[in-house]
Amino acid sequence: MTELMDGRMTAKKVEDDLKIKIGLLRERGKRTPQLTVVLVGDHPASLSYVAGKDKACQRIGMNSEVLRLPRTISQTELIKVVQRLNDDSQVDGILVQLPLPAELDPQEVVRAIDPSKDVDGLHPINVGLMHMQLKGFEPCTPRGILRLLDEYQIPLQGKDIVVIGRSNLVGRPVAQLLLNRNATVTVCHSKTADLQRYTRAADVVVVAIGRPHFLRKEHVSSKCVVIDVGINRLENGKLTGDADFDALNGYVSHITPVPGGVGPMTIAMLLENTMDAYYAHEALREV
Repeated sequence: MTELMDGRMTAKKVEDDLKIKIGLLRERGKRTPQLTVVLVGDHPASLSYVAGKDKACQRIGMNSEVLRLPRTISQTELIKVVQRLNDDSQVDGILVQLPLPAELDPQEVVRAIDPSKDVDGLHPINVGLMHMQLKGFEPCTPRGILRLLDEYQIPLQGKDIVVIGRSNLVGRPVAQLLLNRNATVTVCHSKTADLQRYTRAADVVVVAIGRPHFLRKEHVSSKCVVIDVGINRLENGKLTGDADFDALNGYVSHITPVPGGVGPMTIAMLLENTMDAYYAHEALREV
């Protein structure tokens, strides 16, 4: 019997906790934490993601600001916007929604964000802190994956875990966070020979490659926990993941659905990172 790992339910627990904390701040006359999202252009998926983040902020009582900038903005102008937010004492978290238009350099923009406000966890300083197992902001999707594994009491220490995908957004950071938890991690990718040799022996498989229904029943054992990070829209408009959910559900030990699995956890971790940034900023102001 497969247990579905409900990201919506777990995310709600995080949101409920944050809502209580923000309510207490208001009762004490403290300022409200603020997340500012910078959106360049009108990429349909980005519009949807940003709207979801804005609604999540509203649910917990966090201040939310969305700066909608024209697609024609220059690199210099965009960095000036980021620097202005860095200097704004009311802004705790800054997120520049990716992808940016092709003519803009996302790495330069991310590097312009104050690391203490980089709630997406993509600044090289925060990436370095994560690799050194020091306190910093962890990328939201990888952090959400580990929170979901913890919620369902999936042991990680000493377990064999395969990560399929090596992107800087998910694959590489989730592999590092799992290593930090003493798992034995194998990262597979498009050049991996005989993928099934690795996945069949895995206790947990995290698949994040953007190919619908890629991970099939023959890839994994019945003991496996499958974390599906993929969000793919089929021709009929339906959202589906990178795993063949219909084939794996009822066979593997645990699986995350798409939608409703990792996605809600990503937004919940963004809110939690922003709350942590707020606490750090307020502590500095009180010194």
